[in-house]
Amino acid sequence: MSEKSDVQPPAVSVIMPVLDEERHLRGAVQAILAQQYDGEMEVVIAIGPSTDRTDEIAAELVREDPRVHTVPNPTGRTPAALNAAIKASRHPVVVRVDGHGMLSPNYIATAVRLLEETGAQNVGGIMHAEGENDWEHAVAAAMTSKIGVGNAAFHTGGEAGPAETVYLGVFRREALERQGGYNEEFIRAQDWELNFRIREAGGLIWFSPELRVSYRPRPSVKALAKQYKNYGRWRHVVARYHEGSINLRYLAPPTAVCAIAAGVVVGAALTPWGFLIPGGYLAAIALGSLPAGKGLPLKARLQIPVALATMHMSWGFGFLTSPKALAKKVIASRRPAVLSAD
Repeated sequence: MSEKSDVQPPAVSVIMPVLDEERHLRGAVQAILAQQYDGEMEVVIAIGPSTDRTDEIAAELVREDPRVHTVPNPTGRTPAALNAAIKASRHPVVVRVDGHGMLSPNYIATAVRLLEETGAQNVGGIMHAEGENDWEHAVAAAMTSKIGVGNAAFHTGGEAGPAETVYLGVFRREALERQGGYNEEFIRAQDWELNFRIREAGGLIWFSPELRVSYRPRPSVKALAKQYKNYGRWRHVVARYHEGSINLRYLAPPTAVCAIAAGVVVGAALTPWGFLIPGGYLAAIALGSLPAGKGLPLKARLQIPVALATMHMSWGFGFLTSPKALAKKVIASRRPAVLSAD
């Protein structure tokens, strides 16, 4: 039997961008502090201009544990918050967590092991959506089904291996500094864009189902629609900024939006046969919601088609209406040259 290694695990910096996270912030930070990890750890929270009790809760967490620190993020934008937290942190491994994400107990220890085993620059796992009421249960089911998000492993699971992108991520600091951190012009899709640059530079992004982060879905149809519209809008910016980064999975929602709109127009103006397209889509998501809702209460199951349609149509609409000016602004921008605190 081999003896337990006396080598101390690398120190870890956990970075967390927060804005209006009163509901989940304390639980998210407590899940970090309770990690089963033997190495040194710090938590750096980048505070945006919240309108709820987020600032007060963050101040309480700082007072309660010396490992927790805060930095200001006046813009409120996620990539600016992440860069500010990276710059204020100091350890060789950087773990990204959101204010509404709950790490599984051995998440950091597993991620550090995977960085060593795979040689990857960034490792990540499953975005495990979990609801707290019927609507959130419905959204969680939609977000973890292939009919909702296609074959994205970090949503639906799969075997460990190289990936285009992963949820959140555990990075080698050197990879972040080499890339200049997150491009702050990408208000959304900044993770995908950064991981694309890391891959283009020869780095490995690694997905593993061993890593799991519990995620709380948006609490209303309006909030979900806004979220997915922004996803689609900024994914189109990535496609314009990085040629060759698009694939058929990302083209499915805008194609569906165009087909349904055309079907409605044809059905209203020329022939009722046109309504077969939107009718077929509704039938497809209704049938697809049945396996997705297995084990859920009836009220939650009935709302899954609404969640699916909201996600698909909002993402597709955002992709189609994404202004070219956004990509031009991104192209004209310059990434931060230095992220180190020195």
